[in-house]
Amino acid sequence: MLLPNEDGHGMTYLIINESLRPPFNLALEEYVLTDMDIDAIILWRNSKAVIVGGNQNTAGEIDADYVKANGIAVVRRLSGGGAVFHDPGNVNFTFIHKLGGGDFSNYEKFTDPIVGYLAELGVYAELQGRNDLVIDGLKFCGNAQAVRKDRIMHHGCILYSADFGHMARALKPREAKMESKGIKSVRKRVTNIADHMASPMPVEDFFSGLANYFMLHAPGIKPYELLQSDIAAAEKISREKYETWEWNFGHSPRYNIEYERRYAFGTVGAKVFAEQGVISGIHIFGDFFGMLDKSGLESAVIGTRHDRDAVKNALEGLNIGDYILGMTSEQFAELIC
Repeated sequence: MLLPNEDGHGMTYLIINESLRPPFNLALEEYVLTDMDIDAIILWRNSKAVIVGGNQNTAGEIDADYVKANGIAVVRRLSGGGAVFHDPGNVNFTFIHKLGGGDFSNYEKFTDPIVGYLAELGVYAELQGRNDLVIDGLKFCGNAQAVRKDRIMHHGCILYSADFGHMARALKPREAKMESKGIKSVRKRVTNIADHMASPMPVEDFFSGLANYFMLHAPGIKPYELLQSDIAAAEKISREKYETWEWNFGHSPRYNIEYERRYAFGTVGAKVFAEQGVISGIHIFGDFFGMLDKSGLESAVIGTRHDRDAVKNALEGLNIGDYILGMTSEQFAELIC
């Protein structure tokens, strides 16, 4: 195993990131990639979170009600690919180093160490397709990459003992017709590594075992303890980027999405057009009755974030029932968000 230094020369630093905070953890990756001139392997875990691909429309990837009710963070990452669910039962790994010829899309190079570690545990895995690691045809690890200047970041999310109940619900967006240039996730059958072990260990032991594997097998590797200045710099990136609505939702490509629902007072539908997560147009339709022309209601939400709370705030002081008899502001916000 010659990672990250392909020729086996030079120093590689192993960073054990103990934080479980999704925005900070993604910010730390970016900090190491763009601001630290070192080759690094980072091992880390997240609390409950949906991690959305850099080219995706967040609204089309999540059940917004479910993630909010269950305290599941939603954070966009730098790399492409599909949305994934993280929780403390996942172990994440990140390789960061100078970009070499053929590194980008060379997923086998970066996933070989994971396959090797699992083999030592009696679990036999393989790379399938472009970027998935599988056991008996079931996916347990997706991988993605990003390049900044002359440096590459490759990271993967290992399902060790993840909560599939949360995963299935959080990654199931509400039924709607969506047109977007954003990359849509492809759902595959998944498995936890622990289910394939004769004697499963706690996830913390699996994590430390992976760290030991790198220490034994990666040439020129040395532990690196994050400095307070490193942590402060990553916290700043987290606050200014990964904790913001603008990055996690507003960064979405242009899209339009159509919702329709049957109520006791009639059927109401809406086609919402959004740019950078802000409603740029809306067409309301249905067999409902109203005293006022629906164009007044449509105008009230244009320029508003495509977000339930933002829409409710925009409708304050407006009597929705004048436009759609029997409907409340709460119901309208739930319909279009």
